[in-house]
Amino acid sequence: MVSVKFTAENMPKCYAILVDFQSSIDHLALQILKGEPKMYFGYLSDKNGGVFSNSEIERFIWEEEHHDIQKLETDRSQSIKSMSSGERKRVLLENVLAQSPEFLVLVNPFDNLDSTFQRTLRERLLKIAQAIPIVQLVNRLNDILPNTDYFFAYGSKRQLIPFPNQMALANSILKNEITNWEQRIPTSTDTSKKYNGKTLVVFKNVSVSYNGRPVLDGITWTIKQGDFWELVGPNGSGKTTLLTLITGDNHKGYGQDLTLFGQKKGSGESVWDIKESIGYFTPSLIDQFSGYHSALDMVISGFHDSVGLYQKPSDAEIRTATAWLQLLNLGTKTKLLFKTLTRGEKRLIMLARAMIKHPSLLILDEPTAGLDDKNARIFIALVNKISVESSTAIIFVSHRKELGLSPKATFSLEPKKTGSVGKVTLSLS
Repeated sequence: MVSVKFTAENMPKCYAILVDFQSSIDHLALQILKGEPKMYFGYLSDKNGGVFSNSEIERFIWEEEHHDIQKLETDRSQSIKSMSSGERKRVLLENVLAQSPEFLVLVNPFDNLDSTFQRTLRERLLKIAQAIPIVQLVNRLNDILPNTDYFFAYGSKRQLIPFPNQMALANSILKNEITNWEQRIPTSTDTSKKYNGKTLVVFKNVSVSYNGRPVLDGITWTIKQGDFWELVGPNGSGKTTLLTLITGDNHKGYGQDLTLFGQKKGSGESVWDIKESIGYFTPSLIDQFSGYHSALDMVISGFHDSVGLYQKPSDAEIRTATAWLQLLNLGTKTKLLFKTLTRGEKRLIMLARAMIKHPSLLILDEPTAGLDDKNARIFIALVNKISVESSTAIIFVSHRKELGLSPKATFSLEPKKTGSVGKVTLSLS
């Protein structure tokens, strides 16, 4: 860490740039490291800057996997890939500071972190900002540090637009957002394989350990038709383990008092039978759809649970998928390639794909990660609409407390020495 002492007169400045989801935030970070645009950051051009971003973490993971070299120094023998999101960011920050940077560029520093890690990292960054300038590049207003001096917006025109304060920036970015639709969600034409029972999932005192390390302890949880749950818990609390038990992908479910869609786990049920009743979306799924599929074909593929569409759809499937795209205000983009759409448009289409059969249960795993505020709110509004207008039960998983999300109840995983325990909190609304 640099040892320069600053007085009140020459205290380093803290900048925040709110970047929309259509712009390359990593490209902007590289420009700032070079001191561009010169009007605002030219004085940094001859200084040694450090960058703190998920892209840097991914670069070190790539080095580990392809060259068997751990270039990111750690205080343990554990690989970077096997670390939690919080530990990865802690190690990266220590390595960046060890280079004695004269300024620091932060790229979405709080993404994928639970509230405890966010609070710890925020306190650390505030201390760093007292010694060297910090430039924050974020997609979310709430991620801006409280000691920020200068505010900018950066959009598709690749121009920095200054604002006098954070409130003015927020008012500019969030105006005219679409968060409701007059059209109801389309009904499903394929209900032949849908589970029609009222009780979908039942955990009774379910515990899970890995190599002697307890993860879940005595989980009791019932999910019924039409429920809307928010699943929360810190990094490493067992959220992923819980979800894989529900989807049938986790062998730890055998021998447990676990019932999935009317069938006791281990009673001869097929994983594919379970998945027939589940719609699932997480942003990493988008990376699997790199082929030349149209937006319409991508929605239709939800009928077939395929990665893209490889068979001729029926007229009914085409009508239903078209209705979803019209609901999403994407009716003019049915023939466009999915890979050419914006990040926000892709998320909406993947949500429609997951819902097109009106599954008994819809699992949304960190669905708004990487979205800016405006598109996150649009996505949240659509999730709320699905909850109101369908009998599909929803499990929404996120580290962020998304503004406007309206779950009926929250299931919290609270870590203990014997594994995480579950706590149910009903919504007050």
